[in-house]
Amino acid sequence: MDSKLEPVRDPKDLYTKIFINDEFVDSVSGRNFPTINPATGKKFCDVSEGDKEDIDKAVAAAKEAFKLGSPWRRMDASQRGRLLYKLAELFERDAKLIGSIITLEMGKPFLQAYGETVWSAGILRYYAGLADKVGGKTIPVDGDYFCYTRHEPVGVCGQIIPWNYPASMFTWKVGPALACGCTIVVKPAEQTPLSALHLAALCKEAGFPPGVVNVVPGYGPTAGAALTAHPDVDKVAFTGSTEVGKLILQAAGVANIKRTSLELGGKSPNVIMDDADLDEAVRFAHEGVMENAGQCCIAGSRTFVHEKIYDQFVAKSREMAEKRLLKTGDPFDLKTTQGPQVDEEQYKKILEMIESGKKDGAKLESGGAAVGGDGYFIKPTVFSEVTDNMRIAKEEIFGPVQQIFKFKTLDEAIERANATQYGLGAAIFTKSIDNAMMFTQGIRAGTVWVNLYNFVTPQAPFGGFKLSGLGRELGEYGMSLYQEVKTVMMKIPQKNS
Repeated sequence: MDSKLEPVRDPKDLYTKIFINDEFVDSVSGRNFPTINPATGKKFCDVSEGDKEDIDKAVAAAKEAFKLGSPWRRMDASQRGRLLYKLAELFERDAKLIGSIITLEMGKPFLQAYGETVWSAGILRYYAGLADKVGGKTIPVDGDYFCYTRHEPVGVCGQIIPWNYPASMFTWKVGPALACGCTIVVKPAEQTPLSALHLAALCKEAGFPPGVVNVVPGYGPTAGAALTAHPDVDKVAFTGSTEVGKLILQAAGVANIKRTSLELGGKSPNVIMDDADLDEAVRFAHEGVMENAGQCCIAGSRTFVHEKIYDQFVAKSREMAEKRLLKTGDPFDLKTTQGPQVDEEQYKKILEMIESGKKDGAKLESGGAAVGGDGYFIKPTVFSEVTDNMRIAKEEIFGPVQQIFKFKTLDEAIERANATQYGLGAAIFTKSIDNAMMFTQGIRAGTVWVNLYNFVTPQAPFGGFKLSGLGRELGEYGMSLYQEVKTVMMKIPQKNS
């Protein structure tokens, strides 16, 4: 491995204070909260704990930066794009450090954390290119009138991001918002505040005016709730659990009916037909649920396999999980492919869900327990003989647990795949174009893959059906979340006859 990609095992000079108006400041209360290394279970630093008072200060700064006549509102759209390009360059410059911070605070293996950071720079570049392409339409209305639309920034945006992909979720939120000319208050997950605070420092270095980007670390019930309910926040975006998403949607309607976008949970089906390339299907299905230690909203956790190839598929999946166990460990080791779960709460929840699978009668093929030793490590787990009524078949586990179901016909597979409250992602593996088309039309999910899984690109929209969320992020669709459409109607004067 190239030594240039060696991680920074002990990052120095971490940003641990709240970022408001281009300054790092202590919380109003003076309180801090601990950041835990999930690979050891031990605290390695304290971070300023934001609360309602800090959210109020951050929102006031964002509101001031959004005023008409401010440097940000007067800035050319092309210049906003250049700032986003600069920010992307800074992401790449600091990718090794940012990746190391993510590895330290959430346990993602370093090579994956580094790759996430570099990929996130591409998100910023994509939206940098769109910044000066926001425009309305001229509309041929009846009568002597000239009608056109303006697409204007929605205003102050509250952005609540999760811990599982802290760099990319930051860019998914701030990229389109900044391209449209909005101002932002980011509330990162309490498990991963350090990466967000470093990214805030890069926003300042890139040249965004004071108050345009603010970052307030803290807990969801305090800082997050205050941001969601704040009357001066015009739009809130949230990625996380469906349960919290429901609370945010309710709170957003109380003060000012703020615009809301939600990217929530999933229980995504992955259907393997009997004509599929078996080895490819096994590999994609395994990575589709084990990647990021299973901590992925779009994980293909429900694997439906045709009865003709079921036993072969289970055997190969078991073998792959056992091989992965050998590469589970120190996330700073470049050979590691699976790190720990993010915290003790998530760790205990996953182990409890595994026990429920055993009790409900699913057959444990591999794993099914903690790795042992320090940290929150769980063995890659595979269940076969799973039925639709089991708890592990219905609830989002958010861990390295694959459930393999058996089916006979594609019609049956589609019906069972849709029998869930979620609708984030889905996939089918088949050599038949007829099967592929039938599945893509019949399944109710925001993203459908054919002969691959979990490929996400800046240009394509991402989001869910049903309880998996509202709205779409990424692509041009992601820009619409941060724009208001204004209709302008002008009377055309008539010449005197």
